[in-house]
Amino acid sequence: MTTLRLRPEDPADEAPVARVLAAAFARPDVATPPEVGLVDELRHSDAWIPELAMVAEHGGEVVGYALLTRVRVCSDGGAAPAPALALGPVAVAPHRQRIGHGAAVVQAALDAATELGERLVVVLGDPAFYRRFGFERADRMGLTSPWSGLGEPWQALVLPPSASGEAPPPRGEVVFPPPWAKV
Repeated sequence: MTTLRLRPEDPADEAPVARVLAAAFARPDVATPPEVGLVDELRHSDAWIPELAMVAEHGGEVVGYALLTRVRVCSDGGAAPAPALALGPVAVAPHRQRIGHGAAVVQAALDAATELGERLVVVLGDPAFYRRFGFERADRMGLTSPWSGLGEPWQALVLPPSASGEAPPPRGEVVFPPPWAKV
């Protein structure tokens, strides 16, 4: 029986990850889905955190992907922006969907973020899927973004506190790095 292996992306995974993204986000009206370019641009930005780009590998094939990158939360009070993470894109190869690979790779990314002492993750996605990880409406946590008006799909998760102690999660406008503006 082949098991699912979860690990951080390495440079040899770039093409397989692009194939998974292209297949998972395929649309008949677009040759290459924007998620493929988004990941490539994020890789070459200061938002990239190598330990938080997770792949799911089954039988030596990359079949899933979850990416956490740096965003900033700017409060109205003029305090310095607080670091946070954005989850996405998350993708699973179509032939491996609906068998738990997506949930496994997302959980691996969230676990890695917790180990690094990260405190807050935001996502725009299906509430039914992300609720299982503890995500809830971000607007109810005092977080806004260009996607705030979408309601339930704009979500946030406060990660468990690290050994350094518990600080309250930041509130304010979530500012995404420039590559996100193209999606």
